[in-house]
Amino acid sequence: MRRLKCLTGSVLLAATLAATPADAGFRSPESLVRNVYAHYGKGSAELSGGLPRDAETTRQFFDPSLRAAWSAPHDQPYDFLVQSPTWRLGAISIAILRKQFDRTYVTVTFDNQGRAVVLNFIVVNGPEGWVISDVESPHDSLRLFLAQFKR
Repeated sequence: MRRLKCLTGSVLLAATLAATPADAGFRSPESLVRNVYAHYGKGSAELSGGLPRDAETTRQFFDPSLRAAWSAPHDQPYDFLVQSPTWRLGAISIAILRKQFDRTYVTVTFDNQGRAVVLNFIVVNGPEGWVISDVESPHDSLRLFLAQFKR
């Protein structure tokens, strides 16, 4: 009988986990940013394609106001998230810069082929978890960049 209860509990737990929206958002701002850069691997664009633009990935990483812009066709000269058309990323440093109202600003620094890159991710915690609202470089923002190179 004990084995049956344990098995029933495991089935209920699995069913509950399958029903939660785990495929959208992340549990912390740091986790969100780490998962963005996991798509850039330790190699070049030929070995890792960067953050995909498919509907599932877009829903998982971006807030609703940025999803259409990320997944729309673009003629961009470089990948905004690594500030280059190619990449070979060094160690990535992630730090919470500040929390302001419903937004958290996360500073990300890394080396891309010998060039230091600093980006500020603006993330929000919605019903599905942490997602990207915008990303700022010293000269631009992801929203403006995507609008500029939209086909």
